[in-house]
Amino acid sequence: MAGTTTTGGGGGGAAQGGRRALGLLASAAKRKDGFVQLLLMSGILMMSLRSLSQKHRVRDLANDAAELSLEQEHISHRMRELRDELDREAGADPSGAFASHLRRIFAAHPPTPAAAPAPATDDH
Repeated sequence: MAGTTTTGGGGGGAAQGGRRALGLLASAAKRKDGFVQLLLMSGILMMSLRSLSQKHRVRDLANDAAELSLEQEHISHRMRELRDELDREAGADPSGAFASHLRRIFAAHPPTPAAAPAPATDDH
């Protein structure tokens, strides 16, 4: 590189070394095979990246579903504990008014049935 000299100061002007710079379409027509290969490889890369992101998204959603299921289980357990505690307090009431009121509340709002746990996936 020490023996070569450049004229014009910069590099990549419109007229360099007496040649006219080719436009993108002219360059693509001249090197058709290379451009087609570049486009195909770019498309394959984009599809691979999209597939990878979808795989991670599915895994994240499965983890979120497992966490929500566990949280629902904890909430249901806590609701059962609260109901049992209220039943004990109602049993201690000699008048029975509190127990009657609780029976009406619990009849109007029955507990939700426990959902079947989702199968765990270990795809990495």
